[in-house]
Amino acid sequence: MDIARRLLEGDVRALARAIRLLEDHDPAAEAVLREVRGRAGAAHVVGVTGAPGSGKSTICDQLISRWRAAGHRVGVIAVDPSSPFSGGAILGDRVRMQRHTGDDGVYIRSMAARGHLGGLASAAREAIRLIDASGRDRCLVETVGVGQSELEVMETVDTTVVVTTPVSGDSVQILKAGILEIADVFVVNKADIPGASKVARELRDLTRHVRGTSAWTPPVILTTGTSGDGVDDLLDAVERHHETIASNGELQQRRRDRLQAEIEAIVVERAAERARRELEEGTMGAELSGDLRGIDPYAIADRILNAHASDIP
Repeated sequence: MDIARRLLEGDVRALARAIRLLEDHDPAAEAVLREVRGRAGAAHVVGVTGAPGSGKSTICDQLISRWRAAGHRVGVIAVDPSSPFSGGAILGDRVRMQRHTGDDGVYIRSMAARGHLGGLASAAREAIRLIDASGRDRCLVETVGVGQSELEVMETVDTTVVVTTPVSGDSVQILKAGILEIADVFVVNKADIPGASKVARELRDLTRHVRGTSAWTPPVILTTGTSGDGVDDLLDAVERHHETIASNGELQQRRRDRLQAEIEAIVVERAAERARRELEEGTMGAELSGDLRGIDPYAIADRILNAHASDIP
């Protein structure tokens, strides 16, 4: 396909067009992904997550500057909250990173979460692959919010950076949020605010207690995103993490798990679509009439699945 060929040559317009196909659920997107799959896998994919207002976008902006100074080509996926009116991304992150928009070595794409759980847009995983295949060796993914559902970012990237601040409360609150196991690197941003050192100290104690026996204990980095203080230390921690998991085989395992999760998601999505068609257009829908109390939803679901069992080789 022409879009795939131009994307592999580094054409930014082709990359943007391919991601648009993904977001629109256009059948052509699958063909593009199939064409470029063999060229993906070289990029270091870094996820940055944290509570709104923690300074994620400012931290991302600083990381982009340092990667570009080192000669890396960067792709950014900023998953914004969806507009309640249009369903589109609010694009706040593009505004904060706009100083990079004139740099052809940086591609920034805002994607609308559109209610998707986990803080990532549903097309984000495939968009990462397209950015990777386009020749960008660093891919930055900034997600919406933080909490239990943010486990999805950990299952999508190579290195997860969790950003918190002194005003987020103490480390016990962070532990309650269920993100201690998510982070590969912790950032206490806005370190110029009183209490930052205390939060960092508590986080270090917690990570040593919970993950001290693992091959990688998440470091806790103090930063001030607006001035750039501490960002060099953060970048060093991110790069060291990638080197560690690449050398001990964990990176390959993470990517294998990621591929399995992707396959499962595709199966679920296609099964759900088949079920909708059967219930809205097929004979199964006729059964949802009359006295609903006697309908067994499990039996109908089994019949829909079994009707398509022959499709599986």
